[in-house]
Amino acid sequence: MWLTVGCELLFEIEISTPFILMLRPRSGAEQWLARDEFKITPNVQVVEFTDDFGNLCQQLTAPVGNFSIQTKADVKTSEHVDVGFGACFVEIQNLPHNVLSYLLPSRYCESDRFSDLASQITANQLPGYNQVAAIETWLNNNISYIPGSSDYPISAIEVNQRQSGVCRDLAHLGIALCRSLSIPARMVVGYLYNLQPMDMHAWFEAYVGGRWYTFDATQTGPKGGYVVIGYGHDAAGVAVFNQFGPSVYPTKQKVSVELIQGNF
Repeated sequence: MWLTVGCELLFEIEISTPFILMLRPRSGAEQWLARDEFKITPNVQVVEFTDDFGNLCQQLTAPVGNFSIQTKADVKTSEHVDVGFGACFVEIQNLPHNVLSYLLPSRYCESDRFSDLASQITANQLPGYNQVAAIETWLNNNISYIPGSSDYPISAIEVNQRQSGVCRDLAHLGIALCRSLSIPARMVVGYLYNLQPMDMHAWFEAYVGGRWYTFDATQTGPKGGYVVIGYGHDAAGVAVFNQFGPSVYPTKQKVSVELIQGNF
């Protein structure tokens, strides 16, 4: 399926403010980027770089006054995510080196605190994909997904205590549970077609059977229409914007995902 995805951010800047943005998708194994636009008003110098996770990032300094960022991209992505029941657990010694860091506890995913719960959730499951699928089902059944209920990231421990959260919170808990079973897991941020209410979205991927698989406890059943912007250990590494200095919040944030009808 072909999608047009976009984001518009508007800020009122009181002092010159440095930003690092992560708003440009790129082509990868599960998506193909055909065209994209990136408009900044007023026009300022932008330095683009690739971070340690392979994400496209933009470094700039916003001047005083109204400052807007508009992005738009046409992306081909799958109508259905791959399902891999029976995909095996990969022994640690056989994992690729660039996957190993996704085994470790991180700021919002305290995987060293969840081994007992993860073992209970995945009892009698085949090691690997089936364990992660059981974790996704448990999250869907036990942690309430409440869009807009949190303005800042909370850790997996807090999510488990609250029994509710936004998409990134459910992803944090899913990642922590996977890592506690020595299954590499990573945070993903991007767009999702037909998400209600529409906003940026977060989900997680787990590495089993020699590849990454998509899991999203906020949705019922596997579906497609995902467009990835960034990967990271947790929300600390995949913010669509980071600003430095006195706090600045968008006065406007609009996210859109539209299906491109017919042949592209």
